[in-house]
Amino acid sequence: MRLIAARGLGVRLGALQVLTGVDLHVDAGEIVTIVGPNGSGKSTLLRSLIGALRPDTGAVVRAGGLRIGYVPQKLAIDHTLPLTVGRFLNLPKRVSRAVADRALERAGAGALWDRAMADLSGGQFQRILLARALLNAPQLLILDEPTQGLDQPGSAAFYRLIEDVRDTLGCGVLMVSHELHVVMSASDRVVCLNGHVCCHGTPETVANSAEYRALFGTGTAGALALYRHEHAHSHDHACGHDHARESA
Repeated sequence: MRLIAARGLGVRLGALQVLTGVDLHVDAGEIVTIVGPNGSGKSTLLRSLIGALRPDTGAVVRAGGLRIGYVPQKLAIDHTLPLTVGRFLNLPKRVSRAVADRALERAGAGALWDRAMADLSGGQFQRILLARALLNAPQLLILDEPTQGLDQPGSAAFYRLIEDVRDTLGCGVLMVSHELHVVMSASDRVVCLNGHVCCHGTPETVANSAEYRALFGTGTAGALALYRHEHAHSHDHACGHDHARESA
């Protein structure tokens, strides 16, 4: 089932053309990772997909009634506020304790209900943000660099958790990554972005493409073995030309 698709997406911010002719889609049950250098338009693309930013050209097509869960890149909370995890999950509107507990369990944070948000470690904080995104049992989970600030074992554990969530809910997952060696190997498809889609396909296809190597160098691909995502099914891929087009 096609959950969301960008078709010929173009976004201009002021005088800067941030995105040009971007085609991308996410289907139910798959993990798609967006990679690219700083300033490549990754967060702008996510904002366009969730409807926070209106594209100048092209279109975003969403499945009817699509439920989206969103984990932002950063969330600043005033540590002087006496805010517990339970109260945080009930903002801006209350949810039942059963729904909240189920989301916390899925995020691997079932014991944190009474903990103060200010006392959470970086990994625990990210799991609470994930739990918040899971409150409405999303069909599509979107994450913007969710492991920023975590160490390598913490990052790998978080992405294994994302796979578990995908398997449990059957949802599609779209994430932006700055840790290519970990996330790419956990993905069904990878989209390399630099204002446009440079290339896309399986992790191995993208890691070995000339466009990817031109952006990231040749050393990163060898680290894919750190955490591999094995699956028995195959995916169509296209790589090797600018503005690579995905069927949407």
